[in-house]
Amino acid sequence: MNHKQVIAKIEQEYPGKKIIKLPEDEPTEILVEIESTEDHSEYSVAIAVIDRSVPHYHNEVTELYEVLEGELSVFIDVVEHKLVEGDEFVIKPGSTHYAVGDETWVRCTARPGWTVEDHIMEETNTKRS
Repeated sequence: MNHKQVIAKIEQEYPGKKIIKLPEDEPTEILVEIESTEDHSEYSVAIAVIDRSVPHYHNEVTELYEVLEGELSVFIDVVEHKLVEGDEFVIKPGSTHYAVGDETWVRCTARPGWTVEDHIMEETNTKRS
């Protein structure tokens, strides 16, 4: 991922919005919060630019992925779902998931709003409550 180019495009399209690089030093996923949970707890919206996200799950959040640009493979409990530009995909709570793309732009809507406490990395937490 050319993260400097991606960040420049995000800053141009979404000035002043919070940008998150995962991982920080050599990101394979870059997110920008468009509408945060702090604005309204019932939902949040982010744009993600994905090469590869880390496997994780949510106990509360249902996510809607909308592919804005490119192609994306979403893996739900190890089953692959191939998406192209214009496709939408719902990820339900409790489903371990990650995505693989090639600088793929995705709109992510979370209901209720996304929180760090409900973003549970599968590698470090194998039990679900």
